[in-house]
Amino acid sequence: MNKKTISNLRIVLTAGAATLAPLALAACGDDADAAGLDDGVLTVDLSDFSFGDLPDEVPAGTRLAVENGSQSELHELVAMRLPDDEHRSAAEIVHGNLEEMFASGELAPATVLLAAPDGEQIAAVGDGTLEEPGRYLILCAIPTGADPAEYLAAAQGSDGPPQVEGGAPHFTHGMFDEITVTAG
Repeated sequence: MNKKTISNLRIVLTAGAATLAPLALAACGDDADAAGLDDGVLTVDLSDFSFGDLPDEVPAGTRLAVENGSQSELHELVAMRLPDDEHRSAAEIVHGNLEEMFASGELAPATVLLAAPDGEQIAAVGDGTLEEPGRYLILCAIPTGADPAEYLAAAQGSDGPPQVEGGAPHFTHGMFDEITVTAG
């Protein structure tokens, strides 16, 4: 992915984060039961660079929550429902025409949850609830090495995507996955 493509993708994915004035804080979920859910909440561990405890499928109405286990990186969980006729894997999409899917309107964030290292969850788009059955692409588009405090401050005070120093988005390091939401 070239620098312009990455910049354009950051604009789309962080548009929700730019509307964080004021930041909405939500508590993370408790320990999960054997199915990964605790009272309808699935807590996903964000680390460098993966989504831990993310099952293959969850029932509609599941609310995602995030905890960041990183020592230095801010992470986010962006969940986007894939079109019903999309059969490629998350890897094929991320390494294929992800930017085109955004530009055409095929993909839009259903929810965006952020968490700084050892910080509280921040709901930037939605509250984490996945209502509509289907396949969802999950990814993190935070720039590698971005200062968490700088990023969050820029997101809060900006009417566009946060403009912060950093490298390629985390999804280029493999921080992407998919989950299927099944009918209740």
